[in-house]
Amino acid sequence: MARTRSRSFITAEKPASYDDFLDMSALPNFNSNWVYFKGAWFFHIIIIMSIKIIFSIIPGVSPEASWTLTNLSYDIASFVMFHWVKGVPFDFNSGAYDSLTLWEQIDHGVQFTPAKKYLTVVPIGLFLLSTHYTHYDIFTFLINFMAASIALIAKLPQLHKVRLFGINRLRT
Repeated sequence: MARTRSRSFITAEKPASYDDFLDMSALPNFNSNWVYFKGAWFFHIIIIMSIKIIFSIIPGVSPEASWTLTNLSYDIASFVMFHWVKGVPFDFNSGAYDSLTLWEQIDHGVQFTPAKKYLTVVPIGLFLLSTHYTHYDIFTFLINFMAASIALIAKLPQLHKVRLFGINRLRT
């Protein structure tokens, strides 16, 4: 079978069917409800501090490099976790969330909720910290800026259910 070629590198996912809507309404989404649990927001700060400590204790890694590596690690991990992996690890909703990333599942896709604002502010704050502690060096600034940009652009409301270059697209 020949593969069909897409006419555009941007693909918008089709809205869920009525059956998917009913499946989503049957039970709460345990995959995305954790963002409002007690301590979930503080956990991000603990993770960032742990990554920074790990990079700081590695011999030969300067403080500037450890801040840049911390920023890169957090931004890449959060991008993969929130914007790359689709579906849920446990399925109580008959596959209704199989085509959605975790970011699209949080608060049922509603934008600018407190959880989404916090998860947007954390990479910005980490970028500002890493830029300050690398003494505004242009090379590390560009690395930190690119990592933060990729993590933040994926969070834009205009990219909700949009797959670029066919990556992570729903297979039919």
